[in-house]
Amino acid sequence: MVILSTVRDDRQFKALTGVSQEQFEKLRKFFAGVYEEMLQNAYEEAVGRGERKRKRGGGRKGSLPTVGEKLFFVLYYLKVYPTFDVLASAFGMSRSKACENLHKIMPILHETLRRIGVVPIRRFESVEELKKVCEGIDIIIIDAVERAHRRPGDAEKQSSMYSGKKKGHTVKNTVISTPEKVILFVGQTFTGHNHDYKILKEEFCPDKPWFEDTGVLGDLGYQGIQKDYKGEEIRTPHKKPRKSKADPKPELNKEQKEENRALAKVRVYVEHAIGGMKRYNILNHPFRNMKDNFVDDVIAVCAGLWNMILPVAMV
Repeated sequence: MVILSTVRDDRQFKALTGVSQEQFEKLRKFFAGVYEEMLQNAYEEAVGRGERKRKRGGGRKGSLPTVGEKLFFVLYYLKVYPTFDVLASAFGMSRSKACENLHKIMPILHETLRRIGVVPIRRFESVEELKKVCEGIDIIIIDAVERAHRRPGDAEKQSSMYSGKKKGHTVKNTVISTPEKVILFVGQTFTGHNHDYKILKEEFCPDKPWFEDTGVLGDLGYQGIQKDYKGEEIRTPHKKPRKSKADPKPELNKEQKEENRALAKVRVYVEHAIGGMKRYNILNHPFRNMKDNFVDDVIAVCAGLWNMILPVAMV
C-alpha cells in the first residue's frame, strides 16, 4: 500500500504528489483548517435536518484517518491518475470507497487553493475585473491547452469533441499567464472541435476593450486578434505567405523573422506554465471520469497547485 509515512525521500514524494514535502506541509496546514470548517458545517446542517444523531468522531475509522493522508490521497490521484481499481488497491479500500473519497476531498482541496489565492480566475465578469487582476503586469500571454478525452458513446458528442488537429477526442481551455509563468486565467472547458480564437471571442467579447491597457501576446492560432480587439500592444507572429504561382517559395523577410524570434522568447513562458499544470497526469492521459463538471474542476485545481509552487506564490 501507498502510505504517507513510508515515502523515502523528497524525489519520491514529488513523483507521487507533484509537490515537495515542504510544500505539502504548508498546504496541509491550510487544508486542515478548511477541512475542519467544511466538516463542521456539514455536520450542523445534517443535525438541523434531523439526519444526524451520532456526534462527530464516532464510528469506524476509515482508510484515510488523518488530514495529511487525505491530502496525500487526492494529490496522488491527480499526479499518477490511476484507475479507481488501482487507487483502491494502493490505499487499502474498495473501488467504490476510493471514488467516494476522491469526490469528497477534491472540493476541499479546491477551496483551500482558492482561499490561499492561487486558483486562477475562471470567468471575468467585466473589463474592470480583468484590469484589476492585471494591475502592475505589462504583458499577458494567451494560449489554449488541449487535453485528450475518452471517446463518447453518443454520435453527436463524438462529433463535437473530435479535434482534427489532434486526430482524436479532446477538450480545450484558454490559458492566460504572465512572463513569470503565473497562471492568471483558465477559461471554461470547451469541446475539441472549437478553434482557439473562437473560444477566446466567446469568453472575451470583442465589443469590450479587454486588452486596451495591457500588452497581449498570442500564437498563430489567434490571427485576427489585432483587428477585432482594441489595443496597441496586441501581437502575434508574422505568418508565412501562402504558396502561389507568383511566389512558389514564400518566405518571411529578415525583420519579420527577428520579430517572431523575439516574440517566441516571451511567449514560451505560457508553454512552461501549461507544462507546469501538466505535471499532473490527469491532464496528460485521456480523461475518463464520468462525474459532471469534473473535467472542468481538475484543470483549475492543477493550475492552482502550479501557482502555489512558484517562487511568487502566496503560500
